[in-house]
Amino acid sequence: MSNKVKISFVIPESLQKDLREKIVIDGYTLKGKSQWVAEAVERLLQINSYIDLVKVNDVMHGFEKFESILVDRKLKVQLDESVIAIRKKYPEIDGVQSRIMRTAILQRLL
Repeated sequence: MSNKVKISFVIPESLQKDLREKIVIDGYTLKGKSQWVAEAVERLLQINSYIDLVKVNDVMHGFEKFESILVDRKLKVQLDESVIAIRKKYPEIDGVQSRIMRTAILQRLL
């Protein structure tokens, strides 16, 4: 069994463009996108108020670009647990995993 899990999510075209530029600027290859985004997610989940950040970042619109990355199974478990935590606090939120991914990318771009 592979230790990598594929995660797919949607992001606005402008965010995708910024993401690709930043990956290169940070010295990652385009194949390193998964690593860059995974690191962004890990950093986000370490912030005490990440649940509220995900909620606040909910104002993004235009999710026309599809992205997918490979992450360690351990991170996928953390992601699943955060989805549950966010749903408990904000039951009205849909597409929580994509929101976490977008928030993580945005936070790392800042």
